[in-house]
Amino acid sequence: MTGSGHYLEESMALAARLPNVDLFLSGAADEVLPLYGMRLEALRERFRVFRDKSASSVPVGRLYAEAYHTVVIAPATSNTVAKCAFGLSDTLPTNMFAQAGKLGVPSLVFACDTEPVVITKAPRSHASEWLTLRPRRIELDNVERLRQIDFCQVLSSPAELEAALDARLKTLNLAWNTSSS
Repeated sequence: MTGSGHYLEESMALAARLPNVDLFLSGAADEVLPLYGMRLEALRERFRVFRDKSASSVPVGRLYAEAYHTVVIAPATSNTVAKCAFGLSDTLPTNMFAQAGKLGVPSLVFACDTEPVVITKAPRSHASEWLTLRPRRIELDNVERLRQIDFCQVLSSPAELEAALDARLKTLNLAWNTSSS
């Protein structure tokens, strides 16, 4: 998870339906989650949570142990997209992405800034409920650059993310969680 609030609730709802999910939080995600009413304690009840607290991103080592078959960055800020597109890996999510690519582990990236106009839910601390954002050309170009990265699929909506996750589960002979707990 990155510091994006755009479709954060929808992304978390999908994560809750997936089997055996570990959450990797950037420092920005730690800051943004409470703004959208998501408490770390509540996330820990449902997921194993790794926070970006070490310079060497020690949790990435689980990729080498073949503990993960897929890396999902959802939602991905324009900052994270740019870092991934240019091979920078200085946060826990970008390091997971880079190492997954080197190992041939597929990554699904739900990029926030994929259209010329983006309507997004404001953080609870903001005065208006919805915001209109206009991604700059550089953000849109970075999304296109990211689409060229090996083992990476870029998604532009919650429906696309759900379809990609569904396809990945089928490939792995896994199923969505059906319990509501």
